[in-house]
Amino acid sequence: MTATPPEHDPPVPNAETPPPEAHPDPPVPPRPSIHVTALIVWLTIFPLVAIFSTLLGPMMPDWHPVLRAFVLTLIVVPIAAYWLMPQMFRWYAALVRHRATRRARKPVQ
Repeated sequence: MTATPPEHDPPVPNAETPPPEAHPDPPVPPRPSIHVTALIVWLTIFPLVAIFSTLLGPMMPDWHPVLRAFVLTLIVVPIAAYWLMPQMFRWYAALVRHRATRRARKPVQ
């Protein structure tokens, strides 16, 4: 009763598939410093707050400031956290990789 069904057996290596050593993992860029992270977060949050407070300001001029901040953060935080900040960190990683590649190609004097 302890026999493993055939669909759960480990996969058989394909003769056409190269061994895993043939595809080394790309180098992972180092995590940004806390200062770079703070700058990326600020560059993401500030424009969103400025844009949405300008757009929503005329719709809620008499609202309590805490309620305005609550509504603004309900809109800004998900946009920043799920869409813009991951994109900003991808751009930063691409920039770091690009700089590393340029430094690697640059002749040593």
